[in-house]
Amino acid sequence: MSETVAPETRTHAPGGAQPRRRERRGLSRKHREWVAAGLFLAPDVVGLLIFVAVPMVLSIALGFFQVSGFGSYTWVGLGNYERMMNDPLFWDSMRITGLYVVVLVPVLFCVSLGLGLLIKQKLPGMAVYRTALFLPYVISLVVVGLLWKFMLDDQVGVVNRALRSLGMEGESWLGDPKFALFSVIAVMVWVMMGYYMIIFLAGLQDIPAEYYEAARIDGAGPWSTFRNITWPLLRPTSFFVLLMSTVAAITGGLDLIFVLTNGGPANGTSLAIFYIYQQAFGFGEYGYASAMGSFLVLIMVAFSAVIFAVTRGGRFDNDS
Repeated sequence: MSETVAPETRTHAPGGAQPRRRERRGLSRKHREWVAAGLFLAPDVVGLLIFVAVPMVLSIALGFFQVSGFGSYTWVGLGNYERMMNDPLFWDSMRITGLYVVVLVPVLFCVSLGLGLLIKQKLPGMAVYRTALFLPYVISLVVVGLLWKFMLDDQVGVVNRALRSLGMEGESWLGDPKFALFSVIAVMVWVMMGYYMIIFLAGLQDIPAEYYEAARIDGAGPWSTFRNITWPLLRPTSFFVLLMSTVAAITGGLDLIFVLTNGGPANGTSLAIFYIYQQAFGFGEYGYASAMGSFLVLIMVAFSAVIFAVTRGGRFDNDS
């Protein structure tokens, strides 16, 4: 009896204890991983809460108050939003912003994609050109605005002097409502194209070279290769560029507008973000400006949701 019971005791006792010890070690390891992940994420999370989330919540709350120059707050409810709906200058700035986005985003997209395709070629000196094209993005927009304001000057500007040397008349690029907005768009494309060129270049380099070799063997030309290989596989990168450039067009460019045109001539370059800035820091209408800013954020969130939905569809198509 002792010989039969002892083996069973030796067999089951260690076997029952070992899984429990492994389970404890597994839980402990998982707990340590969660703690490490939390510590790594903590600085970014705290930064986002302090500098993004909290100001956004305060801005939304401020939209329901009227703030006087002496710091007093008066509850007006939806009064600021009703004022916004009946403000023709605000809707005119939204119209200008829409035109600005509709022109800027496609031009920036095409120019950046073309530069990405060009830089991808293994030609001598491409590293120098890539650096030169990216440099405008790292320069302050105030410096860029001052530089281009001098270059586009009616009398001494380099652009008009070059046109006159060719026998053409110069234009008031920043003083004529017909040209001012498009001049700002051209400058913004010059600033941003290097950044999105790098993003497109990264997407192009992720496409396997075997696909291009197979297309070359099959006798496909450059356009056929781009249409059937490059463009479909570049779709996720393309949607990312569209999303980021659209958000940048709606919310960015305030410094450039302020330096180049200050919203003129005749409010022809007064984008929504510039009009909100004027109401807040020019006229002290902080509550009204917060209400308009919240409305603009809602528009961007809705547009971003549409872009993300289309992006998921594009990735699904590529995966299938």
